[in-house]
Amino acid sequence: MKESDFFENQTISSKIKASIVSEYFPSYCKIIIKKHRPKELRYIDLFAGPGLYGDGNASTPILIARQCLKDDFLKNSVKFIFNDNQYSSELEKNFCSEFPDGTFAKKVHFGKSTVGETPAISDFLMTKTHIKNFNESPSLLFIDPFGYKGIETKVLAEFLKNWGNEIFLFVNTKRIHPALENDKFDPLMQDLFPSTLDNIRKDRKYKSTVAERLSLIINKLGEEYQSLLGEKVYYTAFKFQEEDIDATSHYILHITKGDRGYDLIKTIYNDFANVGTVFDGINTYTFDAKKLDKSFNELFDQNSINIDKLKDELCNLFHGKKMTAHELFENHHTTGLYSRSHYTEALRRLVDEGRLTSNFIDNKMHKVSVLISKDCILNFH
Repeated sequence: MKESDFFENQTISSKIKASIVSEYFPSYCKIIIKKHRPKELRYIDLFAGPGLYGDGNASTPILIARQCLKDDFLKNSVKFIFNDNQYSSELEKNFCSEFPDGTFAKKVHFGKSTVGETPAISDFLMTKTHIKNFNESPSLLFIDPFGYKGIETKVLAEFLKNWGNEIFLFVNTKRIHPALENDKFDPLMQDLFPSTLDNIRKDRKYKSTVAERLSLIINKLGEEYQSLLGEKVYYTAFKFQEEDIDATSHYILHITKGDRGYDLIKTIYNDFANVGTVFDGINTYTFDAKKLDKSFNELFDQNSINIDKLKDELCNLFHGKKMTAHELFENHHTTGLYSRSHYTEALRRLVDEGRLTSNFIDNKMHKVSVLISKDCILNFH
């Protein structure tokens, strides 16, 4: 598909992608202000597009703004920074048509620079948001290029270094996969994988399936940030299946240093996934447009392998121990992809199986056996 044709009609995968980001941002802001009330919160989109598809459907910039308009604090605190070297004027027209000047307290920025060729963008990401202690402009950065040009991992790692900053990165594995085997793309691949490019090319030879090779790309990309920052980084991928064949189209990769953001993104990914994926180190939360007519509750089926794996893991790890459900979740969820809902379901099944006893200490009547709460006490047998 040509880039000029991409915004003609919105695919269901593009709609899900935009919905994930627009659902995440308001909740991300609320996590930030629980620790510190900054001067402003930023949403930065470097490849923003026109805001509307040719069929009238809204893309991420419009959806994000609609969410923020619902909340007075966000309406007064969020600054939108949009950039697109082709669609900037069209985006400004479409955005201001729905949100005239003055709708938001912070003036909206509409840039038209070319990412990867404009040093001012890299300088802004690397230096303009850095201060001591708490960041006064914590930012969610969304990068959705048509390919991979402009993704400089070292620059993005510098951005992520600052407190509160997080990244959503669109990863088009259909383009990266063949580019790794073509020497003429070495400079771009070196930008993407500054320290692991040679290892990826070597390790790919030992991966027997396409799924394993794609997972290697995602994991190496996430590891780059952890290596560059020298601290724990949580990276979580959401996979999109092709809309016409049984193959992976692309991923959204969320990157954060905060365990609260990690908790939140897994919850949102779980809400939008419609394939009951087993978390085996290769597969992750997945959306398949061909299965849209199936229920989104597949992950929570009573026969779910994921739930069975988690409950056995918890039972083995915490055998004979007593703790709150909140304490268990906080201590364990950062070790894998399971979301808050997975833990709730797994613990309730353990109660049903007699392998766990739970009781509440808040003097309230509860219709369920377990809630992820400080008032829910768990006793593993």
